[in-house]
Amino acid sequence: MTAQEHEGQQVLIVEDEPKIARLVADYLEGSGFATHHLDHGDGVLPWLATGRPADQGPALVLLDLMLPGTDGLTLCREIRQRWPALPVIMLTARVEEVDRLLGLELGADDYICKPFSPREVVARVKAVLRRTQGGDGTARGAGSDLVLDDEGWRALADGRDLGLTAVEFQLLKVMMHAPGRIFSRDQLMDHMYRDHRIVSERTVDSHVKKLRRKIGEIWPEREVIRSVYGVGYKYQPEE
Repeated sequence: MTAQEHEGQQVLIVEDEPKIARLVADYLEGSGFATHHLDHGDGVLPWLATGRPADQGPALVLLDLMLPGTDGLTLCREIRQRWPALPVIMLTARVEEVDRLLGLELGADDYICKPFSPREVVARVKAVLRRTQGGDGTARGAGSDLVLDDEGWRALADGRDLGLTAVEFQLLKVMMHAPGRIFSRDQLMDHMYRDHRIVSERTVDSHVKKLRRKIGEIWPEREVIRSVYGVGYKYQPEE
């Protein structure tokens, strides 16, 4: 992608180490992004609340785990609740927190472990934005079916966007492409995390739980993702 493709897209960098923040900002700006930097957790939600209603907020948030004031885990949870479509990439030096970062109790779209290359950060930002903003935003179908928009990385039920994260979308896509097939947790992890990162089985359970909740908000009487005790999960449309 060229710098022009990202012109006007803003990345919010929440990082309390000024040298890291400046380095990441320089590389993002060199790729055409605009950036804004906050170094204290307490200022993040008020800043987002000021810009998001007018669609003037960031396209993505780079969020450090360890911050003064409100910590990154709490902020990620709040962002997911208030702005579910806003992508979040977590920056962390604590590898043991990866399951929590990617689990649906928080719903981060990706994570990057410190120390990292600023070029890797730019690449991961572009990848997440391609997944969450790709295509022309037009769904391929509507009506009473659950429809996947591959280009826009969206899922629609009765024409309403479910507001899935990239990992949730991939999980749903895998199961929908083989209705009735039972997928083990290991199989789902292989499809969801192509880079073979190590996550626990409970992370998959957490993703499924939140995916069900989002579908249930539109279809409270339907259960299209079903558990098979001791085996895994399957997508089973109404018969």
